[in-house]
Amino acid sequence: MNMKEHILRALREQFNHWEELLAGMSDEQITAPLLPSDWSVKNDIAHLWAWQQISIARMEAAHQDREPELPRWVAELQTNWEDNADQTNAWIYETYREQPWSKVHQDWMEGFLRFLKLGGEIPEKDLLDSGRYSWLDGHPLALILIASYDHHQEHLEKLMVVVKLK
Repeated sequence: MNMKEHILRALREQFNHWEELLAGMSDEQITAPLLPSDWSVKNDIAHLWAWQQISIARMEAAHQDREPELPRWVAELQTNWEDNADQTNAWIYETYREQPWSKVHQDWMEGFLRFLKLGGEIPEKDLLDSGRYSWLDGHPLALILIASYDHHQEHLEKLMVVVKLK
């Protein structure tokens, strides 16, 4: 198995873990605040979806060999959104907290599947070449795939601790 296949397989497994977990939860469990934070599972998925939009924009840019066109909300923040994750996450929470679970889940699910599809369409040599995309400042595109996996895993692990405590 090559590196690209390995990364995409891990991402598919991550997606399946989330889908399995979510399918076993009621709407009440998904929308109830989880201690120690005020965030619910729905808020976590909305958070993952918002950051996923940036990753998708980067993968689309690579696929089309152009600069990324980040989501409009990034420009609306008028801050250094990437370096100020707490402020960005607060904005994401406020923006998505009133959306119904069905919409949040659908957006995240479709986005994740789109992200996987784009990753699969980019040649492995382009994914691994740290000089291929100047807008990644010397990082390989594969880092976007790996970071998405890590981000989802981080939230999954925190959720599993909270769910086991109940």
